[in-house]
Amino acid sequence: MVEAATRPAGIYERLGIRRIINASATLTRLGGSIMPLEVRQAMLEAGEAFVDIVEMQRAVSARIAELTHNEACYVTSGAAAGLTLVTAALITGTDEAKAERLPLPDGPKYDVLIHKSQRFVYDHAIRMVGVNLVEFGMGNGAQPWELEAAYTPNTIAVVYLAGMLNEQRALPLEQVIESAHRHNVPVIVDAAAQLPPPENLWRFTRDLGADIAIFSGGKGLCGPQPTGLVLGKKEIIEGIYVNANPVQNIGRPMKVGKEELAGILAAVEWYLRQDHRAILQRYEDVVRMFVERFDGKKPGVSARRDFPSEAGQPHPRALISLDPTVLGFGVDHVVKALRDGEPSIAVGAGRAGIYINPQTLQEGEEEIVARRLAEVLGVR
Repeated sequence: MVEAATRPAGIYERLGIRRIINASATLTRLGGSIMPLEVRQAMLEAGEAFVDIVEMQRAVSARIAELTHNEACYVTSGAAAGLTLVTAALITGTDEAKAERLPLPDGPKYDVLIHKSQRFVYDHAIRMVGVNLVEFGMGNGAQPWELEAAYTPNTIAVVYLAGMLNEQRALPLEQVIESAHRHNVPVIVDAAAQLPPPENLWRFTRDLGADIAIFSGGKGLCGPQPTGLVLGKKEIIEGIYVNANPVQNIGRPMKVGKEELAGILAAVEWYLRQDHRAILQRYEDVVRMFVERFDGKKPGVSARRDFPSEAGQPHPRALISLDPTVLGFGVDHVVKALRDGEPSIAVGAGRAGIYINPQTLQEGEEEIVARRLAEVLGVR
């Protein structure tokens, strides 16, 4: 890692924007993830020529489908865009006339089913097509008969939010797929942040039988932030082409450029080559270091390994618990002090304390975060 004092002035410095050490998560508001050099080089090379964008989309998507053991792929401008485009494709198929009429102008004529417990802030990406999102089950779970009772002739899909935390209060995905397919209804898996493990790129679709799985390109894949992957059934993915850029239909604003297409392909190739066992071991080592540095080292401060991550990924993070009645300050004070200090550090925040996520820490940054956190907490 290059220390700020020795780094030459760049775009952020010229704009007066502070660089942030991200100990929180692969959050869009923090820029997602850091792209490896070969991804940046692929994007730079792609910017040197004009190409037919549909031809490139098809070529890149075909290669990613091959790499991820899927029938087909479509590169979107993010996972949320993937939800919109897949929903549109389920309505229109490859019928251009139907695509021109979206979003549906006269109220919902199609239903997408979702666990009540899995309603989430991105479901507007589904609703914006003009469909009705129909809940089944209760906030604390669902019974098989509740899903069975929710199907109607207007049902076009069941959407399922993947991740350990999201699946705790839902029917098992395998059961949802079996039920939906008996009713000839496809299953869309929103797996935006579910990397690691890399096997998820084909587990939901090839192995479990979901029709579509959607991933963010700018999180665990470390690709361009404005990218996402729609993986799965070719028949459904072909319907995206009549709805998406460069066609002037509902997906036209969700443009993916030639640079992003090259970048996400390079990211997938890079990601699948990584030693994921070693990466997970590094995460464990970082978490262990924070626990050893802070647990029991000062009254009102404790630390432990927390699992899974905030997105339900199968890797740990460190939870530094704070007792404001002992310390005289709480989580908000610590979060602000770290963010406003030098260097600026972003951490996760919860009622119990602050979370240190190793996934977004670059090599050596864990020591900087630990040093600053010790200063803020007064831990020797």
